[in-house]
Parts: sequence; structure tokens; C-alpha cells
Amino acid sequence: MDHPTVTHHLFDRAALARMHEAALTSRRLAARPHPLILESWKRMVIQGMDPDRNRHLGLLPRDEVDKRRESSGLGEVLPAFREGLAAVAENDWHLMVVTDADGRVLWRSGSHAGQRTADRFGLQEGSCLTEEVAGTNAVGTSLLARRPIQVTSAEHYVRMFHSWFCTSAPVHDPRDGRLLGAVDVTGPADKVHPATLALVSAVARVAEGELRSRHLESVERLRSAAAPLLARIGGKAIAVDHYGWTAGVIGISPTDRVALPDSPQTGNAWLPALGLCSLEPLPGGWLVRIHSQETPRAPSRVVLDLRRPRTWSVSVDGAAGSWAQHLSPRHTELLFVLAVHREGRTAAQLAADLFGEPTRTVTIRAEFSRLRRQLAGVLAHRPYRFTDEVDVQLLRPANPLELLPFSTAPAVLAAREAGQVS
Repeated sequence: MDHPTVTHHLFDRAALARMHEAALTSRRLAARPHPLILESWKRMVIQGMDPDRNRHLGLLPRDEVDKRRESSGLGEVLPAFREGLAAVAENDWHLMVVTDADGRVLWRSGSHAGQRTADRFGLQEGSCLTEEVAGTNAVGTSLLARRPIQVTSAEHYVRMFHSWFCTSAPVHDPRDGRLLGAVDVTGPADKVHPATLALVSAVARVAEGELRSRHLESVERLRSAAAPLLARIGGKAIAVDHYGWTAGVIGISPTDRVALPDSPQTGNAWLPALGLCSLEPLPGGWLVRIHSQETPRAPSRVVLDLRRPRTWSVSVDGAAGSWAQHLSPRHTELLFVLAVHREGRTAAQLAADLFGEPTRTVTIRAEFSRLRRQLAGVLAHRPYRFTDEVDVQLLRPANPLELLPFSTAPAVLAAREAGQVS
């Protein structure tokens, strides 16, 4: 989901310290920090985090850091991070940090003075910067909010970080929208510069653009390899990469992408957009042979799992078997609203639920059409809803403030507020 870069509210350090103390003691705030900061502080209070110490988990072993580096996908764009942020990170006391989606520091570089100071705070390769461990901070909060953010001085929940600023932007995989991690610049709070936020955000977008280019190149390679194979096949088939992006088709209309299960395996499978198929591995993807595009009996059960603050999934059970998929932020919001309103919603109502603008019906129709292709037999329209035959189970987080913390949709904000009141 696209979000505008979060602008930083400029308060002096004394004012931020007063707001921090008021929030911790439940006193009325004379001024309010940025909403993302305030929401994060509330989460920390509910979790019972001690502002005088972080919950340092210790460092990952070096072999585990190396393993995460290799699997994160971020190593491919590490040169883009370093090139874009070198001038800032090499300043006195500054650091560049790259984490994975779990908030684990995979790479750290910068001035020697900054690295020595960071060592004393436990900010090293292998350490964890999620909110649950380090409190409100740019990396942990940006991973939850899915948008760039700058946190300075007493905006940090844990007091030991009040002498620091940090500016972080999440990095997403353009192939499937999955959160890969975050890139961050950290330094002394008295050296914070508001332009750092725009710079870090731009570098994250450059990295995503490079990943997108690499993906297009890989699809082209698969297309060249699959073309002769498809030409020899009788019937209907489609060649896709591991993320479902189409590299070639035979016997059916072209489609940009096919929704694959989270863990596809060789053999028969029912795919919502294609029906009964068989999957065969290809170098860099799958050959999908289509046996029948007849839709089997409607699925009987859908589980929408929103319990984790950074990843969300939908699983479907029915006559065709069971399968599960991770969800994008926008599709997660849409399914949440439909799970709450089983009677259904009009396009205008959904536009108001998600954007606060009932007129944005074109966007709703486009998103619902894409989602319906992934969940054939589960969703209906006129009005937009889950089908009457399916049993829908909605799993929410125990802490209402952790319900889709990235979302600013009016329907989600209202649900968070209602959860706190109840």
C-alpha cells in the first residue's frame, strides 16, 4: 500500500520530554506528538514496557545473521543503500542500519564514534529493534506502520535512547508486496535534520525499483526458457515464476499473475483463478497445467488471521482442499471490513470505510476485482460480501492497538478505539 511520507512534528527536546512523561503517567498531554508516536506509546503502556530499560534479546549468532542476510533479499540492494546514505552515515556519530522484517540488524556501517556508542546501547549486527524489544523507535515503528518515520529524542519510549534520533523507511518486495525489512539512519539527537527523512525514504524507493528491475529480468529469462516447452504442450498451460507472475501461456487468455498457495508443491492443486491444475517445477518457477476451470463446490470455511502486527493471512477450506495466502495491507483492510459486515457493503460504503471518501468507488471496484480472482468462490458482489455459504472466522490480536497498526482506514481506527473502550 502506498502511503505519503510521514512528516515530522518539530518540538524542542524539553517539550518532547514533557509529553513523554505525561503519556507514561496517563496525564493529559498539553501538546500531542505525531499520531504514529502516540499510538506507539499507547502500545508500550499496554504491554507494560519499562521505559527505563529495553528488552534486549541478545545478539543472534554470526551464522544466523549470515543466513538471514542471504534469505532477506536485501543483500542485492545493499550497494544502493550504501551509495545513497554514505555521505550521512559517515558523518561523526552517524550510522546506517539495515534490518530484516523481524527487526533484526543485518548490516551496520558508519563512523567509528557512532559504532562505539551504538555498541554500548546493544545496537549491533544481530540485535533486535522491534517495538516489543526496543520500544518506540524508527525501525520498529516503521515496520509496523509500513511507512517512513523519524523518531527523535524523547519520542523514543525507552529513555536510554533519548539522546538519539533515528530515521527509517520500510522496504517491500515488489514481486508480492511482502515486507523485507527497513533501512535506517541513526545519530545524536542534537544533529537531527528533517531532510534526512526524505533522503532515507528516497533511498528505500530506489532499492525497491532495483528489485523490480531484477524481477523483470528474471521473468524474461523464464519466458525464454518456457516458450519451447509451452509450444509442445497440448491443452491449456501457463508458466509462472515463484511469485505467480506470468512468463507465458498456451490455450488461455494471458493474465498478469496467478495466485499461488503460500507453499506450492508438485502435483495437483486447485487455484482460484484457474480451477483444477497440476504444478510442475521449472527453473525459476512453475509450469501450471490446467485440467478443469470448473469451479468446485464453494469453500466452506475462511479464516482471516490478523493476530500478528506485521503479517496477515487468509486460509480457505473446502471440497477442493485447503490453501493459504499472505495478504497485502490493502486487501487485509478490505477483508477485515467484509468480515465485520457480513451483510455486505456497497462500493461507496467500502470507500468510506477504507479512505473516508465515499466517492472513491473506482478504486474499490478495482481492488475487489483483484481480490476476487484470488478468492474465487469466497467473495460475492452486489453488495460486496463474503458468500452466504462460507463460515468466516476473524482472528484479532489480544491488544486492540495491534490491529493492523499500519492502517489509517476509518473502519480500522474505529475498531481499535472500540477495542480499547471495551
